[in-house]
Amino acid sequence: MALPNQQTVDYPSFKLVIVGDGGTGKTTFVKRHLTGEFEKKYEPTIGVEVHPLDFFTNCGKIRFYCWDTAGQEKFGGLRDGYYIHGQCAIIMFDVTARLTYKNVPT
Repeated sequence: MALPNQQTVDYPSFKLVIVGDGGTGKTTFVKRHLTGEFEKKYEPTIGVEVHPLDFFTNCGKIRFYCWDTAGQEKFGGLRDGYYIHGQCAIIMFDVTARLTYKNVPT
């Protein structure tokens, strides 16, 4: 399935939605896999950022379009719309902050 603003590729691609409270490491996770760098400075995501992330498996290349969503409550209304057509998800929380676990959508 081709999503808006995404090119058609000759290998499987999936919409991956990354969700969790602000400050739980969603953007850091994506950047680490894209560039290998670890950014310690916290800058909140506004709305959503979409990044293509390629992996190579025994069956060939696959691409995840990673939808890095804002974790702040003020963007919560927008967040639900990003889940549409999502084929997989990563749910992130901070093991040192119980509230981030309690806020995981059910």
